[in-house]
Amino acid sequence: MKDTGAEGGLAFVKMHGAGNDFVIIDSRGGGAVTTAGIARALGDRHRGVGFDQLAEIRDDAGADFALDFWNADGSRAEACGNASRCVASLMMDELGKDRVSFRTARGLLAAERDADGLVSVNMGPPQLDWDQIPLARAVDPLHLPLPGLPVAVGMGNPHCVFFVPDAEAADPAKDGPRFEHDPLFPQATNVEFASLTGPDRLRMRVWERGTGVTLACGSGACATAVAAHRRGLTGRRVTLDLDGGTLGIDWRDDGVWMTGPVALVFEGQLSAAFVKVHA
Repeated sequence: MKDTGAEGGLAFVKMHGAGNDFVIIDSRGGGAVTTAGIARALGDRHRGVGFDQLAEIRDDAGADFALDFWNADGSRAEACGNASRCVASLMMDELGKDRVSFRTARGLLAAERDADGLVSVNMGPPQLDWDQIPLARAVDPLHLPLPGLPVAVGMGNPHCVFFVPDAEAADPAKDGPRFEHDPLFPQATNVEFASLTGPDRLRMRVWERGTGVTLACGSGACATAVAAHRRGLTGRRVTLDLDGGTLGIDWRDDGVWMTGPVALVFEGQLSAAFVKVHA
């Protein structure tokens, strides 16, 4: 997908996975180009392109590619499951493979295309100890000392999962910011609200750290499934219905696998002037 476009401009791809939308920039063959300023400007849905996260593809000597992630506010994200699935789909098409390896801040991960066209990614093992998530002090991650007794899970990024009677009635825009920057989370946190709707099925809504309310969150879906199993609510294979679609989670011995749809929306090019102003 590498395409430098006109001199001084910057080519990009827009994709989404279950409504979780991304701008993807290919920096292979050169240095990384994304800055906090470019991420913020591109993330503006009125003056830029708009996204939940930005993913930048880089070269990696030990994998098919590497990925860096940015939030819409210009901060860095350590993990992004749906963006990983979207980029993996592009790279499998380009490389003529049904399975690829890639490197993120979590380490070496894998993704594959299923026979039904859905794309699965192994997000790695969950982080369950308080200092790995990380939390600010030694508390029980399964019953945090916060209103509602949420569960803390790390998926390369921190998550705070609330189990509520009815996720449809939850208000992530109101309650998410209350906990995103709680002192218990030194790196801030994503916040999920989930309810059990059937055997091994959950309804989930999410407030994403550095972005806000999104239609889906892949790492959040993984964290919620792990939290639900640890609370005794579900097995290790769970279906999650999010605002933007449905994701399947399977907590296996080698990590937490997430499966769902991906969609290519459009390809575009930022003007040289836009890149120069916000670089």
